[in-house]
Amino acid sequence: MRQSVLAILTTTSLVLAACASQPAYRPSSSYNGAGYSEQIIETNRYQVSFRGSSLTPRDDVETYLLLRSAELTLQNGYDYFVIAERDTESKSRLYPSAFGRHPSRYGFGYSYFHPRAGWYGAYDPFWDGPNYNEVTKYEATAEILMYKGEKPQDEVRAFDAQDVVNNVGPKVHNSY
Repeated sequence: MRQSVLAILTTTSLVLAACASQPAYRPSSSYNGAGYSEQIIETNRYQVSFRGSSLTPRDDVETYLLLRSAELTLQNGYDYFVIAERDTESKSRLYPSAFGRHPSRYGFGYSYFHPRAGWYGAYDPFWDGPNYNEVTKYEATAEILMYKGEKPQDEVRAFDAQDVVNNVGPKVHNSY
C-alpha cells in the first residue's frame, strides 16, 4: 500500500514538474492553447492574443501580449504600434482537490489523504462538502495598428516597439 502511494505521488510530481517547466511565453500550441497567436487583418493591422495557463497570472498575460505586439511590429518592418482595442477575459472552473478522495474499504464514504497528517477515514459526502479548487485562466487580446517613423508623443496608446522589446523582453525571457 505504502509503495503504491509513493509511486502515485512520484508520478504526479514528475508530470507536474514537466508541465511547469515549459516557458509561458511561446507560440500557442494545440495541446492546451496557451501561448501567443496573431491574425493579420490588413497590411498594418493585426489581432494579437495571448492565452495563459492556469499558472500564468493576469499581469503576465497582459505583459506577454504587449511584448508579442512589439516583436510582431519589428518583424514586419514597422517602428511603433497603436493599440486600437484591448480586452482581457478570465475563465474560472472548479476542480477537485489535488489530494482527492478514493473509495474507502470500510464501506460508504471515502478516505482522503492530508499531506502533513496522512490518511483519514470515512469522508461522508452528505456531511462533508466536496473539496474543490478554483482555477482561473486569462486571455488578453488586442487589435494593433503598426506604423513607420517616430512615435507620436501625444498618443498614449502608441508604443515604440524597440523600447518595449528592450525593456520588457529581458524580464520575460529570463523568467524561465
